[in-house]
Amino acid sequence: MFDLDGTITYRDTLLPYLAAAIGHRPRRALGLWRLPLLLLRYARNRDRGDLKGALIAAVLGGSGRAEIEALTRAFVDGSRRHRLRPGALEAIARHRARGDRLVLLSASPDLYVPALGEALGFDETVCTQLLWRGATLDGRLAGANRRGEEKRRVLEALRVRHPGPVSAYGNAASDLAHLRTVDAPLLVNGSATARREAARLGIATGDWP
Repeated sequence: MFDLDGTITYRDTLLPYLAAAIGHRPRRALGLWRLPLLLLRYARNRDRGDLKGALIAAVLGGSGRAEIEALTRAFVDGSRRHRLRPGALEAIARHRARGDRLVLLSASPDLYVPALGEALGFDETVCTQLLWRGATLDGRLAGANRRGEEKRRVLEALRVRHPGPVSAYGNAASDLAHLRTVDAPLLVNGSATARREAARLGIATGDWP
């Protein structure tokens, strides 16, 4: 089980995706007039999922499926060439060679995560789902933000369907919620705070180039 942002990729993927969408159609930037209000709301409710959905809706709300699919194809192609950690790709290849089932578990949205998972050869992808109105993107979240304890709940459901030992990789302190429950966890490229907490929990740490 692999996390995406900061684990397989060098950094966050959502903001570059939205930036690419604005570059493709600059008028989308007009939706960002709401950003100060969204940040103020986040300062009050501390709800990352709410902020994520509102930001996506501000930039991409009203877009059609064909337009999103075109943006995603270009983004995935660019990600494969410029944004992926060689160490992560080696780990994915190593597990694939063993015949392990590969699962990509990410808090990033289903705008592009399933397509990236397919391109990397994952057997299954679980990520944050967005709301659509027919063929038009709303952009707000259609379910839980797949982060922290929600990742742990997803993992528990997956283990029911696929019994056996689990290896898991993540990079953030929030990933420790599910890493602490698996057989072979590894925190990669974590912050100093995340590494200290991982050490306290007995979770191995490392770095991928």
